[in-house]
Amino acid sequence: MKKCFLFGLTLILIIGNFKGNAQKPLLDHSVYDNWQSINETVVQSQGKFIVYSINPQEGDANLIVKQLNSNWELTIPRGTQPVFTENGEYLITKIKPFFADTRKAKIDKKKSDELPKDSLFILNLVSKKIQKIASVKSFQVPELGNDVIAYLQDRKGDINKEGSVLFIQALNDTIRKEYKHIAQYAMNPSGNQVLMYQINTKQMPAQVILANTIDSNIKILSSHLFSATNLTWDESGNQAAFLIEPDSTSKALQKNYKLAYFKQGMDSANKVLESNHVSLPRNYVFGSDRKLHFSKSGQVLELGIQPLLPIKDTSLPEFERVSLDIWNYNDDNIQSIQLKNLDANLKSTETVLYRPENNSVVYLGKYSEQNIKLSNQGDGVWAIATNDSANTASFQWQGFVKKDIIAINTLTASPKLIHKNWKGSLLSVSPDGSKIIYYVEPEKKYYAYDLNSNKKQIIAKDILFPLFDEDNDMPDDPNAYGIAKWMENNYLLIYDRFDIWKVDINGLKPSLKLTNGRASSKVYRYVDLDGDKKFINSVSDTLLLQTMNEKTKSESIEVLYTSMDKVFLLNEFPMHLTTIVKSKMSNELFVMQEDEKSSPNLYHYTFEDKFQNPTPLTQINPQQANFNWMTSELVKWKSYTGKIAEGILYKPENFDPAIKYPMIVYFYERNNQTLHNYLPPTPARSRINIPYFVSRGYVVFVPDIWYKKGYPGQGAFDYIVSGTKAMIQKGFIDSTKIGLQGQSWGGYQIAYLVTKTNMFAAAWAGAPVVNMTSAYGGIRWGTGMNRQFQYEKTQSRIGATLWERPDLYIKNSPLFSLPNVTTPIVIMNNDADDAVPWYQGIEMFTAMKRLNKKIWLLVYNNELHNLSERRNKKDIQIRQQQFFDHYLKNAAMPIWMSDGVPAIMKGRTMGLGY
Repeated sequence: MKKCFLFGLTLILIIGNFKGNAQKPLLDHSVYDNWQSINETVVQSQGKFIVYSINPQEGDANLIVKQLNSNWELTIPRGTQPVFTENGEYLITKIKPFFADTRKAKIDKKKSDELPKDSLFILNLVSKKIQKIASVKSFQVPELGNDVIAYLQDRKGDINKEGSVLFIQALNDTIRKEYKHIAQYAMNPSGNQVLMYQINTKQMPAQVILANTIDSNIKILSSHLFSATNLTWDESGNQAAFLIEPDSTSKALQKNYKLAYFKQGMDSANKVLESNHVSLPRNYVFGSDRKLHFSKSGQVLELGIQPLLPIKDTSLPEFERVSLDIWNYNDDNIQSIQLKNLDANLKSTETVLYRPENNSVVYLGKYSEQNIKLSNQGDGVWAIATNDSANTASFQWQGFVKKDIIAINTLTASPKLIHKNWKGSLLSVSPDGSKIIYYVEPEKKYYAYDLNSNKKQIIAKDILFPLFDEDNDMPDDPNAYGIAKWMENNYLLIYDRFDIWKVDINGLKPSLKLTNGRASSKVYRYVDLDGDKKFINSVSDTLLLQTMNEKTKSESIEVLYTSMDKVFLLNEFPMHLTTIVKSKMSNELFVMQEDEKSSPNLYHYTFEDKFQNPTPLTQINPQQANFNWMTSELVKWKSYTGKIAEGILYKPENFDPAIKYPMIVYFYERNNQTLHNYLPPTPARSRINIPYFVSRGYVVFVPDIWYKKGYPGQGAFDYIVSGTKAMIQKGFIDSTKIGLQGQSWGGYQIAYLVTKTNMFAAAWAGAPVVNMTSAYGGIRWGTGMNRQFQYEKTQSRIGATLWERPDLYIKNSPLFSLPNVTTPIVIMNNDADDAVPWYQGIEMFTAMKRLNKKIWLLVYNNELHNLSERRNKKDIQIRQQQFFDHYLKNAAMPIWMSDGVPAIMKGRTMGLGY
């Protein structure tokens, strides 16, 4: 009787304690859709207006237009793609259909061109007058000047084949001009003309026309053609170019286009270049998938050509043709890479430069457009190309191919070799096109090459600190920290781990450290607020810098005055900064700030206030205050290797140190820098929904992991287990109720851990590799790459081939130790996984099943490595909760765990009941 009384008293105390700490409701799965985020932040050039969208996770967004320094604000329901006119007088945006209407149309199995259409919204920012226009596919406004708009009507059918109606109107008027059967159009940068491709109809053949926007005058530039594409203006609006197809070659895989050129004052466009030009290689055609591009001055037109492919044999009907992939050991790339890149390779082109002034044509050589870069905004004498060196097959086990760096004279096409067998990822051309900088990873050195004098030298060699990743623990050369930006007068800004250095690329003057981050553990990085700016002025510019303190994880905004080579602190706080934008013509700054308790919100910084007291512009997700949320703290402990490790501990808002909490340990590699990141409750692609579980009474621990080459599994054990025990020692963790969750590399580490310790009560592993010997030769289907490079050079960190160190592959493979497992485990391995072979999950499941271990395998059909379909993301959140609640909170076991869901019941029940 006395024991019963004591038990009852204890129960009353526990219930009373729980009620006292659970005054707010807990998060549940119904909250996801309405949780908001901010996107599409655009600032008017004049700095008087800002526009941004507030988006629910699922449903209709709102676009907010806010006039700064006033109380005026406008909400545009479902607004998207906002654009301010150059003079700042108008805002144009699309309006999406209602989410519910589009959803219903999809339920009704409407065709894509029968779905609800976007509309157009025009706002006069001076008078606040509004225009709305229905069914708009696209719109254009001029880059400079004129308040005019051109927009294409959205209609049923294929616009490229049937065309649509193009309307042109002044923004301050509702009167509009219309042009029928238009498939493509391009507005002149000044807005006074629109170039259009009018498709072939029964009434008239296809043609390219030029229409004035201020009157009704029309000029036919090209007529009696079959099709046209790539309508392009130069920056001044004085020249235009496009590709035309004179004859019907629709049955051919590639069309035989010709280049047409127009200059203001000409009566029509001239056909200036054909693919059989003497300067071009034989059996090539112009590539229509590559946009034409004029240089900054307009003196050079860049276009692409591609080899002419043979026409497919159609003599046999499709059902009698053999479909076959042939893997040949002599191929540079294995078939899976070739097939993955097939579409890109079909569209890939080589570069041709056309100069209208003298009608000259220069073919730069057999380099794809991805591997060649013009200098000085297209007007430079030199182009820089990279070309694969010999033995490109080594890509599959190295993850990289050494390349030759080549400079090509754009006037003569003559090449010169800059660096042979280069291994690196950093290559930059000076704004004037006279010099290049590149980093050689094995040497850990920066090189500068003068293209005019052919002089090459090592630069920044007087900097005594590493300019490469100090924390690299992979069996490969570390990457460079990188370049901030070019400066004028032969200087360059280069990063080390913490600081920014001013480096003389001629090697004449000593390098100058502009920041003092290493002394205070602050990482300084340049914020480029103007992508159009070619270089930094050495004596008059003010640079915006963003910092992160490696010790406290606080971030700051600081400014660097190049005239003084000195940094000044503007603001520092324990928050994470994401988006930073600035208006072009004013000193207004807009910063997205967040922390673990506050959603990312926009703040307005003003020059007049010296950027000290930002004004909050948004306050999304006020409903969060109604729920039991979470706190985060940085924790440290001594790992089994002796290194002091860091991690993040998330605790419920109503945390009581007297209570013993269940804990879930989530990890990947290192996450300490995310201490102040906001984590919304969202059905995640694969990782644990941290705020959801913490709200419901779990503690979540995220430890950092450091690795030693050849022993990745042991690295996981040394840091995760030591960290978990350090958290237990704090006194508020129930050591019998600890779970694991991780995805991909995290999933592998879970599979390894449960073979080495029984301290975890439950584990959830997404896409784990359990057998390195079979996964080694597999394919990452997302890229087509063989997986060998991952084990030898990167994340898996074995550092040797399978036949060199089979012992390491076996030692690090959980499959060979599965008899040791006592932890119940769920695996997610999807049948369309594009990174980890999904048979890895099958290998683990079948082995565990034979060993009579508790294991479940979830296979989401036609899903990738990480879930993409929202319905599947929601489903997995429910199953994760049910699984961990059962093992860590003694909740009932759901049907899918207890009885399973037989194939005959698939689609009839989800097994989520009890």
